[in-house]
Amino acid sequence: MAYDYAPYPYISPPGLSGPEPRHPVVIVGAGPIGLAMAVDLAQQGVKSLVLDDNNVVSVGSRAICWSKRTLEIFDRLGVGERMLEKGVTWKVGRQFHGKDEIYSFDLLPEPGHKYPAFINLQQYYVEQYLVERSQDFPDLIDLRFLNKVIDHTDRGDHVELTVETPDGTYTLEAEWYVACDGAGSATRQRMNLAFDGQTFEEHFLIVDVEMETSPFGDHDTPERWFWFAPPFHPGQSALLHKQPDNIYRIDLQLGPDTNPKEEATEEKVIPRIKQIVGDAPFRLDWMSVYKFRCAKLDRFVHGRVLFVGDSAHVVSPFGARGGNGGVQDLDNLGWKLAAVLRGDAPPALIETYSEERTHGSAENILNSSRATNFMTPKSPIEALFRDEVLTLAGRHPFARRLINSGRLSLPCSLEGMALQTAGDAPVPPGAVITDAPLTGANGDTWLIREVQGQFTLVGFGDRALPQIDGIARIGINSRGDYPCFDATDGHAIRRYGNAHIYLFRPDGHVCAVFTTPDAAAITAAMKNAMGAAL
Repeated sequence: MAYDYAPYPYISPPGLSGPEPRHPVVIVGAGPIGLAMAVDLAQQGVKSLVLDDNNVVSVGSRAICWSKRTLEIFDRLGVGERMLEKGVTWKVGRQFHGKDEIYSFDLLPEPGHKYPAFINLQQYYVEQYLVERSQDFPDLIDLRFLNKVIDHTDRGDHVELTVETPDGTYTLEAEWYVACDGAGSATRQRMNLAFDGQTFEEHFLIVDVEMETSPFGDHDTPERWFWFAPPFHPGQSALLHKQPDNIYRIDLQLGPDTNPKEEATEEKVIPRIKQIVGDAPFRLDWMSVYKFRCAKLDRFVHGRVLFVGDSAHVVSPFGARGGNGGVQDLDNLGWKLAAVLRGDAPPALIETYSEERTHGSAENILNSSRATNFMTPKSPIEALFRDEVLTLAGRHPFARRLINSGRLSLPCSLEGMALQTAGDAPVPPGAVITDAPLTGANGDTWLIREVQGQFTLVGFGDRALPQIDGIARIGINSRGDYPCFDATDGHAIRRYGNAHIYLFRPDGHVCAVFTTPDAAAITAAMKNAMGAAL
């Protein structure tokens, strides 16, 4: 394969020679979600132990499509800029029916954002960057490879784990157990938790192809191309993305009666790829045949065991909702878990992680299921509807809104949920931060750099912000005894207005909006967001 899979070292853990002190947090799974969870906690001064049964990053590109919101979160964690530099940036998608393009769309048509709508970057790079970022916190992150959790028991005030290593088995204790162990979560299976949803019988082939000649033809800028019933794959669907290192991701629908073992062979795959790329030379880098489910747990919090990412919910790969949804999970959980461990918030705050992220995952599953049902009609009537929509879309814009080839990942709103204080503003409580460029005394910056990671009060326009313990302050187009910035090119004012004060949570969601700098009201909103009323 193109990527050099260098194994990480196994170090015999201290638990084999004697009891370990109770860990504040044990994270099971060193994929992108578990590693990012550890970095998030470390940035807040919380120690964690990460256990993984493997010692290399993910084999195959797996998740490749990282959304703007995910990149903003990774920016806070210290790897966003590195991902952007390596990744392939795109924002234009093209839809084809047969050989004809029926329409295209632009996912980020306006300027003034630090990060693009999406980048494509193989999961193994993301994991590598997060492992290396973890090494910046040697006193806060203990990352143990070839440490497989084979059992656990929730004791009420802690969880007891049994861990298997090449040198033997040991036990340890954790105040909180964070299960980031993927779609086949052994944690979830041991607890016999229902994982309900819809299973799709269609098989899909994923192929990563290395080639110097772009299959996009005259389109120099990377894009997302999706075909319904292309000439090279009659009656089915196909998807094409570019990744770094001249690797192209090709997804081909194969149908429900496919034999995965037969299809995932060079004899079967190479002729299919030649139908797409013609005589251009290429090399197969990785391939897999899969079918998928859209499913989730009813609750993500079970006592001291917390489910994050694919262990809590799975979706189809169309729409880039799996990995991106998992990153939004950890962004939601990290500050809450740190606040509870510090004693700044009641344990009930952890329950709001389940409330907010089951809502987010249900939204993702709804969109993902709709996309998959459109792509793989289950009845003649559904097939007729889809075909007529595709026929009309080439001539009539209204029909284009009905095409669903995986509507791409967007962060959900938390409006109306317990931690938000009701209010009216251009960006309402519950909405996630909308980035904007700023100019300050120390040069250019971005709103996401100044707000995320702590409770932050942001005043737009000429208004003085009160000083409140536990809340940072910044002003935009104003002056005060705290950091103040100008709205570069006016983007921030256009997006937020010039007459409001916004209180942002550490994860970048607006939790309250004010028209006057009332210290008592702002303090009450912050305490509510920290679970005081729970």
